[in-house]
Order: sequence, then structure tokens, then C-alpha cells
Amino acid sequence: MVAGATDSGVCLLDFTDRRMLEHQLVAVRRRFKAGLAPGRHPHLTMLRKELGEYFAGTRQVFTVPLDMRGTPFEMTVWRALQEIPYGETRSYTAMARRVRNPTAIRAVGRANGLNPVSIVVPCHRVLSKNGDLTGYGGGLWRKRRLLHLEAAGAR
Repeated sequence: MVAGATDSGVCLLDFTDRRMLEHQLVAVRRRFKAGLAPGRHPHLTMLRKELGEYFAGTRQVFTVPLDMRGTPFEMTVWRALQEIPYGETRSYTAMARRVRNPTAIRAVGRANGLNPVSIVVPCHRVLSKNGDLTGYGGGLWRKRRLLHLEAAGAR
């Protein structure tokens, strides 16, 4: 994974093999009006620790600060994603209703796909209306793995 942070919080967490990674990097540079450079940061140290706990099955809620920037609609969707409890899923239709825009199912899907902080902002918890796995930039195999991890930990 690749991660980025500002002094306000984590602004990027994505899979290095994701086909949209370059788009995410460009979006982060544009939204923060800053370049990306390798380095260390306390928020990244905290993120690494919390991700380790998540994958070990001992963390269900992330506390690392986030610094996410997007359109007002994207921000609304990203906040709604963070409200989906660990081990649970929602449909794109339910998410559109949650953000008080029931006809914006595709727009919710697009905002979901543009989420710059994977896993911490759990876009993997959104499924099609019939429960099928759809639309995960990190790969459906990875979405399935994350959902199985959470299902096992939620018991």
C-alpha cells in the first residue's frame, strides 16, 4: 500500500497495484496543492499500527486523524461510509438514501470509487442491491478478503 499524510491527518491510503493509483496521486497533489515526497510522519506511524491491528483482527474502529478533501457530495459520501459498522455492509441504494439523495446511486458509486483513504474509510463495505460484490478499485478478490476478515472479527 501507499500512504500519505499532512499535519492534519492521513490523506491517502491506496493499493500499489490499483489501476487508478496514478489518478489518486494526481488528485491528492491537486487537492492539497503540494507534491508528494517519501518520508516519515506521526500520522503514518499511527496508521501503520492501526492497520496491523485491523489485519490481526484486534481493531474494528480506526482513530488515526484524516485529512480528506473532495467535493461537498464526495465528503458527504465518505462520512457516510465511515458510519457503516465493522462487519456490516450497505447497498449503493441504501447509501444514496443515507446521503439524502436517493436517485444518486451512480454518483454514490463514483464517490465511493474516488475514496482516497481505502480501508480506513470502508468503501469495501458497499455492495450491489442484491448483495453481489461490485465496484472495488482494489479488486473484487481484495474486497471479498476484507469482508471475510471483518465477518470473522465481528463474531
